[in-house]
Amino acid sequence: MNSIELLEVYEKVSAITSNMLEAARSSDWDLLEKLEQDCSLEVSTLRNHESNGDLPKELRERKISIIKQILADDRAIRDLTEPWMQQLSKLMQSTNTSRKLSQSYGANQIG
Repeated sequence: MNSIELLEVYEKVSAITSNMLEAARSSDWDLLEKLEQDCSLEVSTLRNHESNGDLPKELRERKISIIKQILADDRAIRDLTEPWMQQLSKLMQSTNTSRKLSQSYGANQIG
Protein backbone atom coordinates (compact mmCIF):
# COMPACT_ATOMS: atom_id res chain seq x y z
CA MET A 1 0.00 0.00 0.00
CA ASN A 2 1.55 3.29 -1.02
CA SER A 3 1.45 6.56 0.94
CA ILE A 4 -1.52 7.97 -0.96
CA GLU A 5 -3.58 4.82 -0.42
CA LEU A 6 -2.66 4.80 3.25
CA LEU A 7 -3.72 8.42 3.59
CA GLU A 8 -7.04 7.51 1.95
CA VAL A 9 -7.61 4.91 4.68
CA TYR A 10 -6.91 7.60 7.32
CA GLU A 11 -9.47 9.81 5.60
CA LYS A 12 -11.95 6.94 5.61
CA VAL A 13 -11.41 6.48 9.36
CA SER A 14 -11.95 10.20 9.84
CA ALA A 15 -15.21 10.08 7.89
CA ILE A 16 -16.39 7.12 9.96
CA THR A 17 -15.54 8.81 13.27
CA SER A 18 -17.40 11.91 12.10
CA ASN A 19 -20.44 9.72 11.40
CA MET A 20 -19.98 8.06 14.79
CA LEU A 21 -20.10 11.47 16.44
CA GLU A 22 -23.35 12.30 14.66
CA ALA A 23 -24.80 8.93 15.71
CA ALA A 24 -23.81 9.60 19.33
CA ARG A 25 -25.31 13.09 19.20
CA SER A 26 -28.62 11.64 18.00
CA SER A 27 -28.43 8.72 20.47
CA ASP A 28 -28.48 6.22 17.62
CA TRP A 29 -26.60 3.52 19.53
CA ASP A 30 -27.20 0.79 16.95
CA LEU A 31 -25.66 2.91 14.21
CA LEU A 32 -22.81 3.90 16.51
CA GLU A 33 -22.06 0.23 17.18
CA LYS A 34 -22.07 -0.59 13.45
CA LEU A 35 -19.79 2.34 12.70
CA GLU A 36 -17.43 1.26 15.48
CA GLN A 37 -17.10 -2.11 13.76
CA ASP A 38 -16.44 -0.40 10.42
CA CYS A 39 -13.84 1.81 12.07
CA SER A 40 -12.12 -1.19 13.66
CA LEU A 41 -11.76 -2.82 10.25
CA GLU A 42 -10.15 0.28 8.78
CA VAL A 43 -7.83 0.71 11.77
CA SER A 44 -6.81 -2.92 11.32
CA THR A 45 -5.93 -2.11 7.72
CA LEU A 46 -3.80 0.78 8.94
CA ARG A 47 -2.00 -1.44 11.45
CA ASN A 48 -1.25 -4.02 8.79
CA HIS A 49 0.01 -1.54 6.21
CA GLU A 50 1.48 1.36 8.15
CA SER A 51 5.12 1.88 7.34
CA ASN A 52 7.74 3.79 9.22
CA GLY A 53 8.91 5.39 6.00
CA ASP A 54 9.10 9.13 5.80
CA LEU A 55 6.25 10.90 4.10
CA PRO A 56 6.71 14.03 2.07
CA LYS A 57 5.99 17.12 4.17
CA GLU A 58 2.61 17.80 2.56
CA LEU A 59 1.37 14.24 3.13
CA ARG A 60 2.76 14.14 6.67
CA GLU A 61 0.94 17.39 7.52
CA ARG A 62 -2.27 16.03 6.01
CA LYS A 63 -1.89 12.81 8.02
CA ILE A 64 -1.35 14.78 11.23
CA SER A 65 -4.41 16.91 10.49
CA ILE A 66 -6.55 13.82 9.89
CA ILE A 67 -5.32 12.16 13.09
CA LYS A 68 -6.08 15.31 15.09
CA GLN A 69 -9.62 15.34 13.70
CA ILE A 70 -10.08 11.64 14.52
CA LEU A 71 -8.90 12.25 18.08
CA ALA A 72 -11.18 15.28 18.47
CA ASP A 73 -14.17 13.27 17.25
CA ASP A 74 -13.22 10.40 19.56
CA ARG A 75 -13.07 12.75 22.57
CA ALA A 76 -16.47 14.24 21.68
CA ILE A 77 -17.96 10.75 21.29
CA ARG A 78 -16.60 9.76 24.71
CA ASP A 79 -18.00 12.95 26.24
CA LEU A 80 -21.42 11.94 24.93
CA THR A 81 -21.31 8.23 25.66
CA GLU A 82 -19.56 8.06 29.04
CA PRO A 83 -22.43 9.63 31.03
CA TRP A 84 -24.86 7.31 29.27
CA MET A 85 -22.64 4.30 30.03
CA GLN A 86 -22.42 5.33 33.70
CA GLN A 87 -26.21 5.62 33.85
CA LEU A 88 -26.58 2.21 32.25
CA SER A 89 -24.06 0.72 34.69
CA LYS A 90 -25.96 2.14 37.68
CA LEU A 91 -29.23 0.80 36.30
CA MET A 92 -27.72 -2.65 35.83
CA GLN A 93 -26.29 -2.62 39.36
CA SER A 94 -29.63 -1.55 40.76
CA THR A 95 -31.43 -4.29 38.83
CA ASN A 96 -28.90 -6.85 40.01
CA THR A 97 -29.30 -5.71 43.63
CA SER A 98 -33.09 -5.86 43.34
CA ARG A 99 -32.89 -9.36 41.91
CA LYS A 100 -30.61 -10.53 44.74
CA LEU A 101 -32.94 -9.03 47.34
CA SER A 102 -35.91 -10.65 45.71
CA GLN A 103 -34.16 -14.01 45.60
CA SER A 104 -33.05 -13.72 49.21
CA TYR A 105 -36.20 -12.33 50.79
CA GLY A 106 -38.86 -13.12 48.22
CA ALA A 107 -38.40 -16.86 48.77
CA ASN A 108 -39.10 -16.34 52.49
CA GLN A 109 -42.44 -14.68 51.90
CA ILE A 110 -45.58 -16.67 52.60
CA GLY A 111 -47.81 -16.46 49.65
